[in-house]
Amino acid sequence: MKYYIIAGEHSGDLHASNLMKELKKRDASADFRCWGGDLMQAEGAVLVKHIRDISFMGFSEVLMNIRTIMANFKLCRADILAYKPDVIILVDYPGFNLRMAEFGHNQGIPVFFYISPQVWAWKKGRVKKIKAFVDRMFVILPFEQDFYRSYDYHVDFAGHPLLDAIEQYRMSVNVTSFVKKNGLDERPVIAILPGSRHQEISRMLNVMLQVVPAFPAYQFVVAGTSNFDSGFYTKLLGNSGVKIVYGQTYDLLSNARAALVTSGTATLETALFGVPEVVCYRGSGISFQIAKRLVDIKYISLVNLIMDKPVVTELIQSDLNLENLKKELKLILDDTDTIERIKTDYNALREKLGGSGASAKTAELMMHYLKK
Repeated sequence: MKYYIIAGEHSGDLHASNLMKELKKRDASADFRCWGGDLMQAEGAVLVKHIRDISFMGFSEVLMNIRTIMANFKLCRADILAYKPDVIILVDYPGFNLRMAEFGHNQGIPVFFYISPQVWAWKKGRVKKIKAFVDRMFVILPFEQDFYRSYDYHVDFAGHPLLDAIEQYRMSVNVTSFVKKNGLDERPVIAILPGSRHQEISRMLNVMLQVVPAFPAYQFVVAGTSNFDSGFYTKLLGNSGVKIVYGQTYDLLSNARAALVTSGTATLETALFGVPEVVCYRGSGISFQIAKRLVDIKYISLVNLIMDKPVVTELIQSDLNLENLKKELKLILDDTDTIERIKTDYNALREKLGGSGASAKTAELMMHYLKK
């Protein structure tokens, strides 16, 4: 069977690659053509476009790159027609993928959506488009089933694939070599996860680094992405003395006492590793003002959204400053009651996410629907 898969972010690349592994177990003739990243390519996909060339963050950034985005739509449509897939699998990335869902539907190609757009947060009107053009939706957050049910639309929940990814990692790696391999010293580690997009990292890392001098008993380590050359990070790190590691985020979290994390999937990954965290976000002024008027959610981190309460502190826009960072980081490093409360909530979070085997269950469901 021929699968055309579109993922536009690093988390999508991870989850799509694990889904591909499971699809191959059930379909010996599986052939993949994708928009995605290194992990999908490693699973045998022919990569049409890499995520580093298609990922744009925020309203203003999208407007600045509108010509590139429109050219990508044109290329994708032509490529799908040439490839003639048996199914299109869209992985999150709604601004692009909902358009491709409509295109695929109009071509008579079955359309599956894996990892729902966050329509429960904003643009609820997109549900109408999803119902019209998506044959099957596979969600990874437990509350999403109830949300879609309120719109009379059935979706499948098979658990969160991060649980599988982290379990696989823990079974295959020796974390004790991390310190020696990266030339770290004996001080406890504080992880800095500033995101994966150019604009995001540039904006967040400068703010996060301000807190470093206040914690000399700890060493701060940045999780870098190989999408950018070392010069990009070197310029941002300056003479801070902060180390950077590439492609070792899970190793870093396995060795971290605490973390400063930009909002997104990384907040959930950090929680599943049991690391107390402070969630940090500062967007461009224009993007934030627009989002504030449109987004209908109480929290920005997945941890708090899933638990529906403030498990981890979120410092957003003007609240993300040196004074607040120092205060919140000290709490999760030194305050026993805070640390124990967070870890208890993390255990409850794992329960809510539905256990292991999400990628396998999703692949099984997809094969079932394709054979009907």
